[in-house]
Amino acid sequence: MIYDKYAFKVPECKQVRVITDTDAKNEADDQFCIVQTLLSPKVDNVGFIAAHFGLWHYEDSMMRSYRELEKVFDIMGFDKKDMIFKVADKPLAPTASPYYLPKPEDSEGARLIIREAMKDDPRPLFVTFLGPITDLASAYLIEPRIAGRLTAIWIGGGKYPEGGLEFNGNNDIAAANVIFGSNIDLWQVPQNAYEYMTVSFAELEAKVRPCGKIGKYLFDQMMEHFAENASGSDSFRSGETWVLGDNPAIGLILYEHRCHYDIISAPLMDSEMHYIHSGRNRGIRVYKWLDSRLILEDMFSKIKLFAEKQG
Repeated sequence: MIYDKYAFKVPECKQVRVITDTDAKNEADDQFCIVQTLLSPKVDNVGFIAAHFGLWHYEDSMMRSYRELEKVFDIMGFDKKDMIFKVADKPLAPTASPYYLPKPEDSEGARLIIREAMKDDPRPLFVTFLGPITDLASAYLIEPRIAGRLTAIWIGGGKYPEGGLEFNGNNDIAAANVIFGSNIDLWQVPQNAYEYMTVSFAELEAKVRPCGKIGKYLFDQMMEHFAENASGSDSFRSGETWVLGDNPAIGLILYEHRCHYDIISAPLMDSEMHYIHSGRNRGIRVYKWLDSRLILEDMFSKIKLFAEKQG
């Protein structure tokens, strides 16, 4: 599915296939990335996978993500048929050592990744992960040949070189270790990088809320989530700001930020998410800076243009 109702056209040779894996109802930022991805004409959206967000809050977190994806599609008037997929409703079972492989969780989403990766299509395939990386790990454990046939972009993990507790990684450490130890092309956006995506509530009210049904929904659901979690101690939740930390997943597809990452031999993670650097694994991209202006202004503009065309 390609949304291309713009005055500019993206040449076919520049288009890419994208699968978005999202813990959409975890908080309030995934929705902004989902909408920007849906409205980017460079992207042929192959499918959206509803990810779990751990078992800490809800046992049905995957289904909450699934229903949130349905809601966003309905508000935007997009066809949900064959576009939204269910997956594992829990993390992979922890292993005795980060060097041991866990058993995969077979699912619709894992099979979607395998099917699209193995397809004879010359366009690059990106699979973006806005939460845990469970479903890619399962897909790889089921079919290792997907390595070399896709690029994964993962929003997750602590700051290099030491690492440390971070929400997305903590929701499936075993899965992260599977991908770190694989040969899959990985672009990692750790916490210190995705925190560059700070926005103020005032700019969201001015630039997003007036933009039709989807703009109002994006703003209002964030305010609802903020009201329920205002006591959080995170420094970026200051009372007037939030971090749209998932939007780099689509932002790096639009523009790779070639000068703003390091190539690092993939580590593994211990049970406290500290990185174990052995130097044995292949190199991965680890982003250290993002052009938030480019990514956010692109999102604001696409939401505005979409609302105008939707009437």
